Amino acid sequence: MSTTATTTRPSTAELGDQERAVLRAVGCGLRDDEIAADLAVPEEVVAGVLARVLGKLGLRDRAAAIVHAFDCGLVAPGRGPRTLVPTSGRVPGPGPRGAGVATGAPKVRISVLGPLRAQHDGRDLDLGHLRQQAVLAALALHRGRTVSQQELLDGVWGSEPPVTNVVPVHVYRLRKALRRGDCPASVIERDRYGYRLVAAATEVDLARMEELVTAAGTAHRAGDLPEAVRLCSRALDLFGGEPLAGLPGPLAEMERLRLTERRITLAQRRSEWRLRLGQYTGAITELMALSAEHPLNEPVAAMLMGALFRGGRQADALAVFDRTRRRLADELGVPPSPVLRRTQRLILRGA
Repeated sequence: MSTTATTTRPSTAELGDQERAVLRAVGCGLRDDEIAADLAVPEEVVAGVLARVLGKLGLRDRAAAIVHAFDCGLVAPGRGPRTLVPTSGRVPGPGPRGAGVATGAPKVRISVLGPLRAQHDGRDLDLGHLRQQAVLAALALHRGRTVSQQELLDGVWGSEPPVTNVVPVHVYRLRKALRRGDCPASVIERDRYGYRLVAAATEVDLARMEELVTAAGTAHRAGDLPEAVRLCSRALDLFGGEPLAGLPGPLAEMERLRLTERRITLAQRRSEWRLRLGQYTGAITELMALSAEHPLNEPVAAMLMGALFRGGRQADALAVFDRTRRRLADELGVPPSPVLRRTQRLILRGA
């Protein structure tokens, strides 16, 4: 099966009654002997029927049949077979987007602003191996939007895609891992274009962080700097280390860089607001920690120099310049940027 193109599989409407019954039982995790006993047929008949099902649907193996049984709505993870419409020979569809989501059930909380984590009702969920986690991260980063199989392949595997189409298998396992108690509805939906996290059933810390940042900007424009600082602090508190730490793939790598820069920008914004409020000690402490974490970041160094100078610590401000200049030369072989030199000149002039 090609991993570079998404194909539309034949529907189970093309299967006979016995074939649908076998596919449904396989999707529920039954062995051939259990299916044979349930259908009152010899075990070799079950094996033959399953082989026909795989051929008609273009499925690779039993694992792919399990995934297909779920995706077509025949079974749900951890649940028994769904009732079929006996006269039409059609499998009930998944219903409207977001249908079946129990509004009273606790949401699955997903964290990407640090090592990937998922919690339900205060309990950490086992998300499987790193590639599978990277698939969940891709869906979480685009929560509410459908992500195609090709996007997932490109984002998680990059230029070295798997030899088989493992995306549906990873999604199937994630659906089981993310189940919300006895709620039958999955937090991952599938449509003709790909997969999507159900917004009503999930919370992602990235979305909450952006909400807080927007609220902080509104408070700043209204002239309420203390409230802006408070909201910005809450946004920064959501970061729990390096975003998506350890996850493989081009998407995770790109988002690590973007979210790290986002955090730096937010920390600088909060420090600037604190300086306007005359909170020099707090702003300097934050900027010193940020500069130690990112010693080659010249805008952070320049802001720290300005904060130290405004706090009456000219010598310390110039020491930051010298330290940053040496590190730039030793590690990157470059001189200080115009911004850093201009800040030094202003401090030397006492401006």
